[in-house]
Amino acid sequence: MASKEKGEVKRAERFSTISDVEVPACVGPGDAAIEYARDLGNPGEFPFTRGVHESMYRGRRWTMRQFAGFGTPEDTNKRFHFLLEHGQTGLSVAFHFPTLMGYDSDDARSEGEVGMCGVAVDTLRDMEVMFRGIPLDKVSTSMTINAPATVLLSMYMAVGEKQGVRAEQLSGTTQTDILKEYIAQKTWIFPPRPSMRLVCDLIEFATERVPLWNTVSVSGYHIREAGATAAQELAFTLRDGIEYVQACVDRGMDVDRFAPRLSFFFDVHNDFFEEIAKFRAARRIWARVMRERFKAKNPRSWMLRTHAQTAGVSLTAQQPLNNVARVALQALAAVLGGTQSLHTNSLDETYALPTEESVRTALRTQQIIADESGVANTVDPLGGSYFVEWMTNKLEDEAMTYIRRIDEMGGMLVAVEDGYPQREIQESAVRYQRQVEANEKVIVGVNKYVGADSPIPMLRIDENVAERQAAATRNVRASRDNAAVLRALDDLKRKAATSENLMPTIFEAVKAYASLGEIVAALKTVFGEHRDPGYF
Repeated sequence: MASKEKGEVKRAERFSTISDVEVPACVGPGDAAIEYARDLGNPGEFPFTRGVHESMYRGRRWTMRQFAGFGTPEDTNKRFHFLLEHGQTGLSVAFHFPTLMGYDSDDARSEGEVGMCGVAVDTLRDMEVMFRGIPLDKVSTSMTINAPATVLLSMYMAVGEKQGVRAEQLSGTTQTDILKEYIAQKTWIFPPRPSMRLVCDLIEFATERVPLWNTVSVSGYHIREAGATAAQELAFTLRDGIEYVQACVDRGMDVDRFAPRLSFFFDVHNDFFEEIAKFRAARRIWARVMRERFKAKNPRSWMLRTHAQTAGVSLTAQQPLNNVARVALQALAAVLGGTQSLHTNSLDETYALPTEESVRTALRTQQIIADESGVANTVDPLGGSYFVEWMTNKLEDEAMTYIRRIDEMGGMLVAVEDGYPQREIQESAVRYQRQVEANEKVIVGVNKYVGADSPIPMLRIDENVAERQAAATRNVRASRDNAAVLRALDDLKRKAATSENLMPTIFEAVKAYASLGEIVAALKTVFGEHRDPGYF
């Protein structure tokens, strides 16, 4: 726990939670208060408020990257092929909870969770099966994995190697955003400081060996889903990004070597114009931070490239067909905000994993926006709107207040250890729920226009998934060279006690078919495990 001298702030002294934005009835040119060259610029030019590319969607549509994964690797492979056949342009892997936490499927702690909310991946064999028939030099893959990101990237590289695809040809993303795990999603393994070391190891390794890989997807999505406001999501996400850049610079890395491969991931919630403004403010803040704070010279280091996903927390179990409308509006906001990649949630995700029918509707929502709406025909069509520019400025100002406060505390790592962003989000979440319960915020079908629900079909996970997956993992252990695995794990423990980059050693262990759980267990002997102190 950080001491007061290192930045602990008493409750009464902390910056108070930002309240809901009070929107004026009408906004005029005096309210927007923008200077074109300073605050907007042309698309593809600093500060990138109007987009990171000059032609935006006129030159290339956003990547339609539906998040998918359930059951066994065989099940997920079938879903990937289904999505690609229906026009998806990039893959995005959802891992089940044991993989996120570093446990194999046959571990007692995985009971009841195997394949339930994502795909089970225990060994390199699972990754091989999951991408069977999918050439890794032809598809971009995003993997939502954080604490064990080094292991999953190593598995992906090994599959590429087996396909004859060089690491230099692989493109995609590992989320690798461990700070937001402590803040919001809570799928951590190791304490914050050794976890930050692993993030830097991955960035350093991939910068040299996998140059097309987005090494970190700095994620505001889970921060927003936990109850943050738009301004908090913006501030905490960007400040996490600053922390990663600073850690790599402190390691001696050239900022212009690794910063162009950092990406971001934002939630898209219900307030249409606020969400559009959030993307615009994010690009402007990041551009200024990278150029002014870190003295980056490469314009690609200034660009904030982002994936977006519609808000899962906004979906309702009541009247689930209403979720189609919610997702369409949120997706439109992401496109008008200038995202580079987009996932649209399915209408049934409050009940279960999405069916093929519902996920096809979610994908078609993006395709209708792209091909029928006309919004992709011009770059930043809302740029110059008095209200949009006012809202962009408002969010930037509120986010920068938070960022400066965290700087004063000694950085995001110190703030996380003190529980500062966790408390801010908790307070926002409680306030929002009270507003819903008091009918101060309307949720159609929940506290207004309440009526009968329409029954919908649900995807059921085969009860035999857990045993089938556990058996597959046991078969791998029985057929591999166990002496080679033990040597690789011993080497990993030894090097973890040094400052050496661990990615090459993890890669060798993966290729020997050491399991995820075995690799994580080896690292735990050196790094220990994180225990949440609890913040209230």
